[in-house]
Amino acid sequence: MFAKQRPGSLEVICGPMFSGKSEELIRRVKRALIARQKVQVFKPAIDDRYHATAVASHSQQKLDAVPVRDSSDIRAHLAPDTEVVAFDEAQFMDEGTVALCDELADRGVRVIVAGLDQDYTSAPFGIMPVLLAKAEFVSKLQAICVVCGALASRTNRLVHKGGQVLVGAAEAYDARCRHCHEKPGAGEAGLFGDAQEG
Repeated sequence: MFAKQRPGSLEVICGPMFSGKSEELIRRVKRALIARQKVQVFKPAIDDRYHATAVASHSQQKLDAVPVRDSSDIRAHLAPDTEVVAFDEAQFMDEGTVALCDELADRGVRVIVAGLDQDYTSAPFGIMPVLLAKAEFVSKLQAICVVCGALASRTNRLVHKGGQVLVGAAEAYDARCRHCHEKPGAGEAGLFGDAQEG
């Protein structure tokens, strides 16, 4: 038996790099568009790896999106009749995005968020832990470990530069399981270190 679902919710899609988060976000948005719902899609302006004005998956699927710097930028672009709001790479967004997601869901908007739940040190990443706690629906995706072929829940950094934020793709990262993930060296920041870079 199904419980009654009222409009307005927060859905979070998380997992490591190469697990299909952006693909899943694109799939959900396309279904909302087929249902003739008014949709707006946003992405952090910092993430221009594949396209400056589109959410793009590693498999080259694309969806038009508005690049934004922070939550106030999102607010400035929101239309009052929007029924579905989607954010990709939410780990790069500011804390105001959490309040905005809550506000939209309370107003009856379906909010879909995708992002890395862990950084390359396997520490919680940005606002994602709070979004996960507040979400009605959570999908944690797995990639495939490039070392042993097991399910991968970690993002492994291949280059030793930058802080917590280093935008990159296959040239800088791969997916690893818990056992094959390379722990950062003693000189690098972990969960309680100052790893954030602007």
